[in-house]
Amino acid sequence: MKTTVEIHDDLFRRAKKYCAEHGIPLRALIEDGLRQVLEPQQQPKRFRLKRFGFRGEGPTGPSDWPSVREIIYESRGGAGATDDRR
Repeated sequence: MKTTVEIHDDLFRRAKKYCAEHGIPLRALIEDGLRQVLEPQQQPKRFRLKRFGFRGEGPTGPSDWPSVREIIYESRGGAGATDDRR
């Protein structure tokens, strides 16, 4: 279909330059632009974290903080940290 459209001079020059650089006709550029605006955009799929379960008896190590801290620091040359920062 043929139609007449008024386009600002600067925009028209930029469009013609783009078409020349990419080797496409102005009609194709206009059609592509209209399609982008008029066709619904596909939304990226929403990220969903998969459910994951564990088999077994559950935690088997110490459950109190002083015991855990002692295990952590014994490989660093100490029997436990005296610094009580949290």
